[in-house]
Amino acid sequence: MIDFQSILTTINEAASKEKNKGKIADYIPELAKVDVNNFGIHLIDNKQQNYSAGNSDERFSIQSISKVLSLSMALGLIGEKIWTRVDVEPSGDPFNHLSLLELENGIPRNPLINPGAIVIADILVSQLENPKEEFLAFVQDIANDDSIRYDVDVANSEKRTGFRNFAAANLLKSYGNLKNDVDVVLDFYFHQCSLSMSCAQLTNTFFMFMNHGKCRRNNIFLTVTQVKRINAIMLTCGFYDEAGEFAFEVGLPGKSGVGGGIVALLPNKFCVATWSPGLNPKGNSKLGMLALEKLTTETELSIF
Repeated sequence: MIDFQSILTTINEAASKEKNKGKIADYIPELAKVDVNNFGIHLIDNKQQNYSAGNSDERFSIQSISKVLSLSMALGLIGEKIWTRVDVEPSGDPFNHLSLLELENGIPRNPLINPGAIVIADILVSQLENPKEEFLAFVQDIANDDSIRYDVDVANSEKRTGFRNFAAANLLKSYGNLKNDVDVVLDFYFHQCSLSMSCAQLTNTFFMFMNHGKCRRNNIFLTVTQVKRINAIMLTCGFYDEAGEFAFEVGLPGKSGVGGGIVALLPNKFCVATWSPGLNPKGNSKLGMLALEKLTTETELSIF
C-alpha cells in the first residue's frame, strides 16, 4: 500500500526549501501579480481517496490545461472529423510559434499548441449556441462543481496582449482553417484559458482521463477510444517543446499551463495536479516538474 499522503507532504517540504522557483509568466499582466512562492499538490486515486499538501485549494488560471477540455468537448461533438483540421504530431517548437503553420498550409501540428487550440475553439464556436456558457457548463458538469468560473480579468489581460494569438488566428483564417470571425473565436479562446481552478478541482475534472471517460459520478463523457487518443496527445504534446523531457523524467500523460499548473495521470491508478507559478525557460512549472518526477520515482508508478 503506497502512502501517498506522506509522499506529497515530503514533496511540499522540498518545494518550500527550493531557492530557484522559476519565473512568473509576466507577459500576461494579470498573472504577474501571483506570488512565486505558492506551491500546491493534490492527488486522487482510483478509489476516489484524496491526498494533498501546500496550497492545493487555492485557485489559479489553468491556461493551456484548458485545451484538453476544449478538445474533449469538440471530439464529443464532431468525432473523428476533428483530425482533418488539426494534426496529432509533436511540434518541437514553442507553443506560440507560427512558422510551422505556414509550412504545413494552415493545419496546426496538434491541438495543444496555440494555433491548434484556436482551431478547436473555432469548432466549438461553430457547434455551440452560447460557446462560453456551454463550455463552462461542460467543465462544471465533469467536475461536479458549479463554483468553477472564468477569471474575466485574466481573459481581458490576454485579449489586450495576445498579439501572437491574433497573428495565428489570422494566418489560420488565410488558409481557410478558421470559419468564424477572428475576434469571436479569440474571445472564446481567451476565456477558455482564463478558467480558474485549484489543484483539487483539476484532479476532479481530469479524473475521467484515468477512468475510461467516466467522471467521479460514473457518468460517461468520452468513449474509451477518445480517452486513449487524448491521453496519447497529452503524453506526446502536453508540455510544449519539453514533452520528451516530461515523458523521460515523469513518465505520465499530462498537460501544463503558463499559470504554473500541471495535471497528470496514470490510467486506472491516479490523477495528480500541481501548482507553482514560477516557470522554467520552456514555459512549464519549474517546481511542478520536479514534484511530479519525485512522485513517480518514490511510488514507482508511471506508464513505463
